Amino acid sequence: MIAELNRVVAVVEEHLTTDTGDLDVAVLARDLATTEHHLRRMFSALAGMPLSEYVRRRRMTVAAGAVVAGSEDLLTIAVRHGYGSTEAFGRAFRSVHGAGPSDVRRDGGPLRTQPRLGFALSVEGSTPMDTRIVESDAFRLVGRAARVPLVHAGVNPAIQAFVGSITAEEHVRLQELSDREPAGLLAVSDDLDPDRTEGSQLTYLHGVARDGEVPDDLDAIEVAAGTWAVFRTSGPYPAALQETWAATATSWFPSNPWRLRPGPEVVAVLERADDFSTATTELWLPVESAQRTRTV
Repeated sequence: MIAELNRVVAVVEEHLTTDTGDLDVAVLARDLATTEHHLRRMFSALAGMPLSEYVRRRRMTVAAGAVVAGSEDLLTIAVRHGYGSTEAFGRAFRSVHGAGPSDVRRDGGPLRTQPRLGFALSVEGSTPMDTRIVESDAFRLVGRAARVPLVHAGVNPAIQAFVGSITAEEHVRLQELSDREPAGLLAVSDDLDPDRTEGSQLTYLHGVARDGEVPDDLDAIEVAAGTWAVFRTSGPYPAALQETWAATATSWFPSNPWRLRPGPEVVAVLERADDFSTATTELWLPVESAQRTRTV
């Protein structure tokens, strides 16, 4: 995966000063014998920013040189960097540099540079990850759902408030509906932004996995049959769980023949302290073999 991500960076560089429009990530992923879903997810996890944000920052870094040089009009610079108007170019420029191109041309700054990224696999004596691979038939995730913003680190206030609004009686009822793995009460994230942009909206479901009928008053997510990588972790909650998810991108996926596939991400809480300060959890991620041959 590291080689594929470095190829992405190289292709981005080739597209920084063209008027052919946005980089076609789906085509690039196919050329690299992977999927757009996995490519975007791994880039975001390892780079600390969405691929789309990296492209925008690099374009505006390169464009700033032409703006400061002052030998071309702003429309020519905008078109060469993939923008159809000076207005669109100006908005993108200002979002990166904090000032418009005309101001920067006049004052020489301020400028914020995004260096070209390079990915490398660092081999360290880390603790082995407790992982198992599970083949599952189709099932449903059943419970109470809401749209919430994505938070990368720490407690998600929107989720915390939503779960807090569910009564103790409803929790008991949901637990009684669980009839398969992942067992027990689950925290489900679905319909996530492909780049995992912080603040983007996702569907959060608090519920259980079920093969049986779904009560009419509950929400349900249909889950297709497929393979899951299950990561077990214990420690401070949610920090240990979030660290485990990050480690799947930095350690597990680069060294194992699996890649992410579309589908919900599921957290099963197996044990927890009364105040939820610590917990033992299982993170279920939908995966598929990375060794599948490319279709023609």
